Amino acid sequence: MENNKVGTLLPVGEVISEWEEAIRIIKINPEYLPAMQRMTEHNHFWILCWFHNANRSLLQMHYTAMDKTYGVFGARTPGRPNPIALTLVKLEKIDGDEIHVSGLDAAQGTPVLDIKPYFEADIVFSPQTPHMCLHSRQEIFYKQALRHHGETCLGLELGVKMAVLAEERLGQLQAPDLMVMLKGDACLADVLQGLTRARLANPTRFTYNGKAEQTEVTWTKNGSVMQVTVHPDLTLSDVKQKPAEELFIVTTFPA
Repeated sequence: MENNKVGTLLPVGEVISEWEEAIRIIKINPEYLPAMQRMTEHNHFWILCWFHNANRSLLQMHYTAMDKTYGVFGARTPGRPNPIALTLVKLEKIDGDEIHVSGLDAAQGTPVLDIKPYFEADIVFSPQTPHMCLHSRQEIFYKQALRHHGETCLGLELGVKMAVLAEERLGQLQAPDLMVMLKGDACLADVLQGLTRARLANPTRFTYNGKAEQTEVTWTKNGSVMQVTVHPDLTLSDVKQKPAEELFIVTTFPA
């Protein structure tokens, strides 16, 4: 058997911005500047970093909130035998040898091993994943909704708050037995389809009627039905500031 040991990894740059900053900066090493040619033709990239301070002896991780243990190959914990981090980021701008991105979860000084453009073929619309509630669901849903829908609007804000409510009552939104029937707002429909990964067919988990005057969403899962009616005449400011109980009329009943 031939020697299959990994050779020396050479960082192409490093993160130079503070953790708290929304826009993070990757500074590319001078010898790799030619590799940046035509990057601006893309708007999303996979960033591979080396978490140099991570625990490389870690093979399993126990999540107290779920009382479940996962092997590190089935989780995204930074500690692992080779602490290579993979993050999908949005390109904000390029300024000389500095790449400005949003969505990067790496600390200042983190070595960057590689940068790869996101391609259309990378998407998996309905992945099978375990339900791992490790962070704020509203924060996670907001990031996912914005990435899918492309802009903030009334429908996006409503969709995020409704998704949090639905998950609290029905469990994982991407579960194969969760059905969503929506009448009304097209932006809300787009957001909820993105968050639930529900298909219009094969199998049918999502149905939409854009002609209804009243915006209403019926969630069905495992014998439970939750009908959510959106209060009329809401403004974007209303939705951002008010709790879900002041935005929706929620009715539950057996399927």
